Amino acid sequence: QFPWQVPCSQNVNLSVGSSVTIRGIASNTFRKDPQLQVDFHTDRDPTSDIAFHFRMYFGHYVVLNSLQDRGWRTEVTSHKMPFQENQPFKLCFLVLNNEYQVMVSDEHLYSFIHGVPPGSEKMAEMWKDLLLNSMELS
Repeated sequence: QFPWQVPCSQNVNLSVGSSVTIRGIASNTFRKDPQLQVDFHTDRDPTSDIAFHFRMYFGHYVVLNSLQDRGWRTEVTSHKMPFQENQPFKLCFLVLNNEYQVMVSDEHLYSFIHGVPPGSEKMAEMWKDLLLNSMELS
């Protein structure tokens, strides 16, 4: 039932060519510096490694990274910021052979080279300042 409460997690079984599309609203109800975070874990456990970490600091920048063997790898940052407070958005994560591509409102904005083999993702976790309306796997 939507909107989903966050944080929330969903079991996934992604492979090359898969995508995860999230629709929601960026909300700043309780925080001064709102954030949105989506993590693709390598196991169905929130303490497992993270194949792909997407964290947005609304109005500032986006961080892309992976957590392997309990250690963060080299993060990639971007200052492209298409999100607006209290406005709906469509966020799509595509799993390609060599990288993740992140699309916002059907526009490719971010890329992140795989740190672990594609197909390792077993759970998607969404949290922070987000009203989650839907999540679609394809």
